[in-house]
Amino acid sequence: MSSLDALFQPFKIRDLEIPNRFVMAPMTRSFSPDGVPGEDVADYYQRRAAADVGLILSEGTTIDRQGASSDPRVPNFVHEDSLAGWRSVIGAVHEVGGKMGPQLWHVGMMRKPGQGPYPEADSDSPSGVTHTGKQVLPAPSDEEVADMVSAYAKAAGHAKDLGFDMIEIHGAHGYLIDQFFWSVMNQRDDRYGGSLEQRTEFAKEIIRQCRAAVGEGMPIFLRFSQWKQQDYTARLAETPEALESFLGGLADAGVDVFHCSQRRFWEPEFDGSDLNLAGWTRKLTGKPTVTVGSVGLDSDFFTSFAGQGAGASSHSGLEDLAARVDRDEFDLVAVGRALLHDPAWVAKVKRGKFDALEGFDAASLQVLT
Repeated sequence: MSSLDALFQPFKIRDLEIPNRFVMAPMTRSFSPDGVPGEDVADYYQRRAAADVGLILSEGTTIDRQGASSDPRVPNFVHEDSLAGWRSVIGAVHEVGGKMGPQLWHVGMMRKPGQGPYPEADSDSPSGVTHTGKQVLPAPSDEEVADMVSAYAKAAGHAKDLGFDMIEIHGAHGYLIDQFFWSVMNQRDDRYGGSLEQRTEFAKEIIRQCRAAVGEGMPIFLRFSQWKQQDYTARLAETPEALESFLGGLADAGVDVFHCSQRRFWEPEFDGSDLNLAGWTRKLTGKPTVTVGSVGLDSDFFTSFAGQGAGASSHSGLEDLAARVDRDEFDLVAVGRALLHDPAWVAKVKRGKFDALEGFDAASLQVLT
């Protein structure tokens, strides 16, 4: 038995069946002019699906709110042309036997005034407060919040109609849903504010409405993180008990799989235990989890923002991942930059071609390989 066999066991959740535990992590590419993914984008995803990636999560694709995007070259999940583009993408992935879901995204107040395809639009937020505590916009009304919720559900319905296999809701990294989670930016005093558990109400409404839109067969993934782009040291939950309180209602609302974003997957989440964020989440909720964070590489992704590459990690790092999957710490493993740089990364691991594994060249960010 190979030391990596656990990584190549099938996985099933609702109607989704994938042949192994490898997931392509969502990575913003900005190669979709006017929000429309073209043939080059379809080919980009198809190459990875054809090279043994078990499940592909699309780059973040924005929902039907004018303030949802800060970049007109980021794909959207709204307009007739962009939806036609996504139909071609999922068709290309299915053609080679792959499975895929869109990551539904709203950047919230990470969007600066004047950015995006609708520069005149206001940015959405929980309470109009920036990460510095400054009030820059009025707090949205209940009706406006309800429209944000329904925009996610509308996008989920499009995913179902287009033939995608699952959806992921982006609730991490300091974007809109995460801003509702974070007390620094969510200063509401209604049902969407208050304690950490109460601050999940916005996400719970999104999850419930998305479930109604996609039906019972499609799995719903939720990506969340402790850290924020606005503050890398931020934490929603300082203890396992707080994390359990935070996650419990989200699980009950209908999350099938939690995608637990860390900068480095090997780092323990709390003192006194080797479990990472995905391990704790699985233990506390009983739900399947995805681990992610510098898989296959020797440095975290923030170095990439500075134009730096990363070296390939050793075979022993993959053995550690497999051992942790085998003992049910987490279920799926998301690979980001290594797979962005090399479409055949999973296929090479499957065939034991470890000497052929490459690191990450920052130039990969400028092309669709």
